[in-house]
Amino acid sequence: MSQTSDRQSEIAVEQAHVDVVYTRVDEMRVEAEAMRRRGDQLAHGARNEAIFEQAAMLFERDVMVRHATQILRTLDAEHEGLVFGRLDDTDGETMYVGRLGIRDVNFDNLVTDWRAPAAAAFYQATAEQPMNVVRRRVIRSTGQSVVDIDDDLLAPEKRPDGMAVVGEGALMASLTRARGDRMRDIVATIQREQDEAIRAPWKGVTEITGGPGTGKTAVALHRVAYLLYRDRRRMGGAGVLVIGPSPAFTSYISRVLPSMGEDTVELRSLGEVLDGVQAAGVDSADVTRVKGSLRMRRILKRVLREPPPDAPTELRITFKGEVLKLDAQDLAKVRRAVQGLNRPPNQSRVDAAEALLEALWRKADSYELGFDRHELITDLGERIDFHRFVVVWWPILTEQEALRLLADRDRLRRAAGRSLSPAELDALVASWADPSAGPTVADVALLDELRVLLGPPPKRHRRRIRAENPNWSTAPRRGEHYDEYSHIVVDEAQDLSPMQWRMIGRRGKYASWTVVGDPVQSSWPDPAEAEQARVSAVGPRAQRRHFQLRTNYRNSAEIFELAAQVVTDVSTPDQLPHAVRSTGVKPSVRVIDPTELADALRFASRQLLDEMDGTVGVITSAGRLASARSMLAEVADDRLSVVDGIEAKGLEYDAVVLVEPTELVTESTTGPRTLYVALTRATQRLTVLTSDPEWP
Repeated sequence: MSQTSDRQSEIAVEQAHVDVVYTRVDEMRVEAEAMRRRGDQLAHGARNEAIFEQAAMLFERDVMVRHATQILRTLDAEHEGLVFGRLDDTDGETMYVGRLGIRDVNFDNLVTDWRAPAAAAFYQATAEQPMNVVRRRVIRSTGQSVVDIDDDLLAPEKRPDGMAVVGEGALMASLTRARGDRMRDIVATIQREQDEAIRAPWKGVTEITGGPGTGKTAVALHRVAYLLYRDRRRMGGAGVLVIGPSPAFTSYISRVLPSMGEDTVELRSLGEVLDGVQAAGVDSADVTRVKGSLRMRRILKRVLREPPPDAPTELRITFKGEVLKLDAQDLAKVRRAVQGLNRPPNQSRVDAAEALLEALWRKADSYELGFDRHELITDLGERIDFHRFVVVWWPILTEQEALRLLADRDRLRRAAGRSLSPAELDALVASWADPSAGPTVADVALLDELRVLLGPPPKRHRRRIRAENPNWSTAPRRGEHYDEYSHIVVDEAQDLSPMQWRMIGRRGKYASWTVVGDPVQSSWPDPAEAEQARVSAVGPRAQRRHFQLRTNYRNSAEIFELAAQVVTDVSTPDQLPHAVRSTGVKPSVRVIDPTELADALRFASRQLLDEMDGTVGVITSAGRLASARSMLAEVADDRLSVVDGIEAKGLEYDAVVLVEPTELVTESTTGPRTLYVALTRATQRLTVLTSDPEWP
């Protein structure tokens, strides 16, 4: 029989099983809907029962409805390729692997969930260690139709007569498929080194490192799905948080977990970690470096100790015809005394009022006027003019109001002391000069630090703050500033500043961690300071395990060869992955006249859009991003994206146009690392436009 005939016959065999599975899924959906209806009927029947019977029936209703709803949510998730694998073992047994575990009405197994221990062999078996597997088959479907299969024969000496083996390798086939605007899951093609990281124990810190295209992000997301499957009560109840570098990144990965039936995981970018705040932009690399360093914590603490800008410098109040006065020196002494209590400022207004009254009594006593202390303090403490003074002299601040205080150069200079150079001081003040611009990504970590330093405002002030802030986001599902997540995933961890690690660490007081990154791609210039902050965030005594992924599945060998050249001076050979796929197409490096950039960019973008079925990314320096978008405004194609080198982190495209690579190096504080990121975003084709005839 020919290979084509074998393939078609085997596809028909798998289609028959897939049809049985989908028929059973439809039956399960009908059963779950009936269960939910019975639960609703219990609620109606409970109204006529005694209170104890009523409570029991309502509890039964809640359990039934919740269980039925969970089943329906799982069955209604995106299940493209519900059945994607098959194992044939040396005992003649067959097991199908898929996104869900499905049993027939007799409880016989139709599909084994990919996360189950029994399915591990689908990912871990090799020709050297076949794990009792003779043939491993990957089944590719569109909708409910099987369109192709690929086999690996792991134990050829045990292959029974009549066992067909077809295909050219499922992994390589998947790598050449066109990309969309969302990351796909990799449940059908997880490799052994990836599977080991996915199935690692939940406790402590699991570190996953690897170069571009090694699947770090996909592995981390599949690890979340695996942990929820294995221990849903612990993980699902307290919640899982996934943090990525940018909104573009979180949008890109947003469908991976729902496609596996997991839709309860919180996904946030670094600019969205603080409830009620969303970053409006990104600072320059130099400003980001200053805002992210630990010295900012000292500066923030000091700035909060200064009087607010509108604080009065004198308190005058009359008692029994005598004018009592506290001058600037007296008030400064009172402020220091209150701050010496080491309570958060927003929780110290009562302390401030009591300290002011005590100071007024001491002033009156020094005049030897014979006033009664209790009478004076009680009388003045009830005066409306005294309360008005306290409100202005010791205001309740939001973190946004506190951050705006740093835009005052003199105030910032006093708070910084020798911590900031004059150039850094000027750069920070300039970054906060426009209060309407909104916070940057680096500001969000500072705002979170200020939130903790200030302390929560009284409840009535919280209501005022929300009413006055039209950008306040809706209340988060788990409550404001939730800090009890069971598991936190941090992607692109090599770029996090120490202040960002402090912010994330507050959300993981009781969490286990998955930390994903690549030191070679780091955009943070002081890795030692960041590492110190990271250890503090995840817990210095936490158990740590490390997995390094060494195979680049994304880039063609031709593209990665060019990318590797730019980081030879900042990396070691063992830090660079091995690209396993060759297309025979080398990157196109085009030297252009700077005055012809717009035409060259439009031509290159249109050319790749015409030649490729998937996505095309244009990557520029941050300083050139706006002009590049303007140049491409007339190129109308939803497959085209224009991003800068930092935004490109974690993304991938079928083809990339890289604009002026030298600019990505010169604007970065870590040299060629951002350029390395940009060069490794393309899976198939790369075009470089440069005005430097000597590049690379």
